[in-house]
Amino acid sequence: MTDLSTRYLGMTLRSPLLASSSPATLGVERVRELADAGVGAVVLPSLFEEEVTREQLRDLALTEGTEHGDGEAASYFPRVPSAGGAEAGAASRHLRLVEQCAAAVDVPVIASLNGSTAGGWTGFARRLVDAGAAAVELNVYLVPGDPASSGREVEDLHVEVLERVREVLEVPVAVKLSPYFSATGEMATRLDRAGAHALVLFNRFLQPDVDPDTLRVTTAVELSSPAEARLARTWVALLHRRVRADLAATTGVESARDVAAYLLAGADVVMTASALVRHGTGHAATLLQGLTRWMEEHGFADLTAVRGRLAVPTDVDASAHGRAGYVAALERARRTYGDLAAVRQPST
Repeated sequence: MTDLSTRYLGMTLRSPLLASSSPATLGVERVRELADAGVGAVVLPSLFEEEVTREQLRDLALTEGTEHGDGEAASYFPRVPSAGGAEAGAASRHLRLVEQCAAAVDVPVIASLNGSTAGGWTGFARRLVDAGAAAVELNVYLVPGDPASSGREVEDLHVEVLERVREVLEVPVAVKLSPYFSATGEMATRLDRAGAHALVLFNRFLQPDVDPDTLRVTTAVELSSPAEARLARTWVALLHRRVRADLAATTGVESARDVAAYLLAGADVVMTASALVRHGTGHAATLLQGLTRWMEEHGFADLTAVRGRLAVPTDVDASAHGRAGYVAALERARRTYGDLAAVRQPST
């Protein structure tokens, strides 16, 4: 019988497929459907730094406005909404979601925190764990629009946010990275040394566009395609066994072949979001069934025989290995399309 169990963030999971943070994990019913479909864990939609800060300011306003009141006049103080009340802020509602999901399923529920500064919002991670989160995924969503910001400043911020959260948590912490660091490998190593239990490769930034008809800047979240997985797979293959942290692959997971390719590159788990939004939560079962068939066809009894089979060996120069692959790709392109430089322009 094929064994799909794996280890991630110090936990034994029944399968390597995780439902990533997305609308597909928003709500108890959807989370329960994903668990029934066989996912190993669920990452809930992100709680944003702005939501935490807004609620902290609201609570501060409530307390400051009554700090000089008589403690015996209990009815004088304003009633603070409960976490599940209709007037609860976004952060409180999110805590309630974590509580409900953790109680509803028998797979780990991972909370996601999305922010861009090293402010006091990071302390909210403790409340997410108290609500039932088995781990926390940090999504440091930072687009450095200031031309004066240096690459090292951006990198240092990621490490600082991780260290702030690690100070208040005893549960595992994963960091979701963008692919835009000048030296992704070095950044991964720094986060590994700073205590990240897992690295999630990669985050997808919102990319605004310009509409020449309406003369407006447009924003839209587009679902990923399998072609986008190549960059993430490249770095998974390069980092496999070069960092102690677990490696979670995300982006471009549409079919069981995509899951298998990530595992062959060295991923400990494979996350999917777009495919679940496209096809529904039941698509997770389709992916796992396809992965099982693929393993049986290739004679793999468990994931240890699959994982990292095509990763970059640790005893070779990774840069030279990547360069060799680049040259080989160009040679294949020339054989397929011919030498474009040799194509003559039509005579006039």
